[in-house]
Amino acid sequence: MLNKIKGALFGFAIGDALGATTEFMTKGEIEEQYGKVTGMMGGGWLDLEKGEITDDTAMTLAVVKGIIRDRKEPVEPIGDEFLKWYDSRPKDVGIIISTVLANFDGDWLGTAKRAHYDWLGGKSAGNGTLMRCLPVALAYRDLDQMLDITRQQSQMTHYDSLADEACVLYNWIAFRVLGGQLLKDAIKEEIKETRYELSPTGGQPDCPPDGFVVHTMHWVLYWLLHSDSYLDVVIGAANEGGDSDTIAAIAGGLAGLECGFDQLPGEYVQDLLGKEELLEIAQGLHSLYQA
Repeated sequence: MLNKIKGALFGFAIGDALGATTEFMTKGEIEEQYGKVTGMMGGGWLDLEKGEITDDTAMTLAVVKGIIRDRKEPVEPIGDEFLKWYDSRPKDVGIIISTVLANFDGDWLGTAKRAHYDWLGGKSAGNGTLMRCLPVALAYRDLDQMLDITRQQSQMTHYDSLADEACVLYNWIAFRVLGGQLLKDAIKEEIKETRYELSPTGGQPDCPPDGFVVHTMHWVLYWLLHSDSYLDVVIGAANEGGDSDTIAAIAGGLAGLECGFDQLPGEYVQDLLGKEELLEIAQGLHSLYQA
């Protein structure tokens, strides 16, 4: 179980660091500048160091820390960790999340609702909660509790129900895989009769790989169902461009969960910055799950 949890967190962070190089580029621009990105390079629009993670992994770790502080009622401690991270002046914060964190008044759901209607024009269905929800599936053995906390953490910043719908679907898949089901089988079962059900053609999604949560989820599922290895998943997502760090991270989290830490490519693990914190967080999650 520890191997799976470490695989999920490291798989997520590797996808984040790998995809950050090509974030907001088109597929053609990536081919012209890099040919094909197959390893961690850093750079990108954020001018990152090689192996440096972005807000995707930072907020995921904030969720873990909040759950560890109070497993039964984690919303407030998760929020404390969000604000602590935001106050550290990170290189990048998503528009929806920064709007909520900058205007937080003590009520997470209320602030998210006001942000949705008053400041974001009714548009808060970004992928910023899908990118951070995986730890919830790794911390709770009870399915109903896990799904409830998954929704709550999403609604802290994203009022649109499309966001928590995607988080629930994603974490239900993770819950199945953690229990021993094959990832592709879990995906196919969970997406039946949903907006994410496979098209008859089975080709690439007919939407851009951008930050709209529905588009992000379509691309995450595409890479997971059409790849034969962890590296195929994250390299494929990184070279598609768009919101590549987030899509590679979200897909990489599930791919890493299935293959486990021991099967992740060693050079990618070594290149990743912040490995020590990830190992410590993984151990804390494992202790929660065992408890």
